[in-house]
This record gives sequence, C-alpha cells and structure tokens, in this order.
Amino acid sequence: MEDIDDWQSKLQPCTYSNRLLDKILSKNETAEHQVDIIEVKKAIFYAKKYHGDQLRKSGEPYYSHPLEVAYKVSDYLFKTHMIVVSILHDTIEDTSLTFSMIESIFSQEIASNVDDLTRIKADRKISAAELIETLWTEKKYDLVLVKLFDKLHNMQTIGAMSPKKAQSTIDETLRYFLVLSEMMNLPNLGDYLYNECHKANVISGIVEEDYVFDKQFKLPSFLL
Repeated sequence: MEDIDDWQSKLQPCTYSNRLLDKILSKNETAEHQVDIIEVKKAIFYAKKYHGDQLRKSGEPYYSHPLEVAYKVSDYLFKTHMIVVSILHDTIEDTSLTFSMIESIFSQEIASNVDDLTRIKADRKISAAELIETLWTEKKYDLVLVKLFDKLHNMQTIGAMSPKKAQSTIDETLRYFLVLSEMMNLPNLGDYLYNECHKANVISGIVEEDYVFDKQFKLPSFLL
C-alpha cells in the first residue's frame, strides 16, 4: 500500500467533494465541535481511489454516492468519524480496501463502523433490511442513520434500476426504512422517503398520482 502520508498531493477535487467540503467548512464556523477537514479529505481520497472507475446505474461515478450520503448525514451527525464512515461505507463491500487497511489509515473505530455497514458477512450477503435490524438491535443508532440516508440517496436515483429491482427497493423502503425514520423522530426524512417511493410507483404505473399510501402498517418484529 502506498505511503498514507502521500495522499494530499494526489487528491483531485470534483463537484461532489467540493460540495461536501464547502458545507463542512461553513458549518465549522459556528459548530461547537468542529469536524476535522483533513480527515474528511483523506476519506474522500481513499473512497475515490478505491471506487475508482466504478459507475452507478445512473452513469455517475460511484464515489458520488457515498459523498452525497455524507453530505446528508452531516446535517444530523456533525462528527468527524461519522462523516468519514459515511464516505467509506461501501468500500469494504465493493472495493479492495480492507478492514485492516482502513484501521491502519484511519482508526479501529472507523474500520469497525464501516464493517458494521457491510452487507457481506461470514457466510452470505444479507439484505439491507437484515442489516438495519442488526444495527437497531445492537443500538448502533448512528449507523442506522447512515443507512437511512444511504437508502434515501438510492431512492433518489431509482429510475436507473430495473423494474424488478426498483419495486423490491420501494417495498423494502416502505416496510423498514420509513418506519425507522419515524421511530428515530426524523419526520422530514420519512416524508422524503415516502415521496420518493410514491414518485417511483407513479412513474412505473403501479399507482395513480393521487394515490395516498396508508402509513398504518405493521411494524417489523424487531421494532416491537
């Protein structure tokens, strides 16, 4: 692995990273506890390096996704390590960046948090619903919030998915993620998730535009 002290000379700015960094710098001006901008830049470098040329189905560079998740998370968790975790949240699952590498470059805490957000476990790849059930049961609420914003950004680009995958994502969002946003007292996030699901269902012809989803649904067992 390259010298971890050499990353700053190789960091290439982009629209997505500039947007995130500008927001953090602005919030730092009034924040009681400032975010370490150097650590965030380092996370951006490694996310871009290891996601590399990966593309989202929308055609955008894949690294745009974790940077957008971090952008949203920063409104609720203005903490250096949680913004770094948000930026790196898909690296263990989708790139060659490993737990031990993240631990060496950042910290054991960040490596553990990224690993907690990884759907590839010892014997199989679990669903997003199974992952948030585990996180909720273990009271890792900050990581649940990262997954909620991960889901929100995925919903905002759902038009690039296949119809089958899109419907599965919508159903999972309504059944699990919408409920969690309400239970965590994040009504605005719940509204965003609901609106994105409704929009996707209208576009796919599943419901009419004036359809109102009944929010009185059965709670998943792990939330009872």
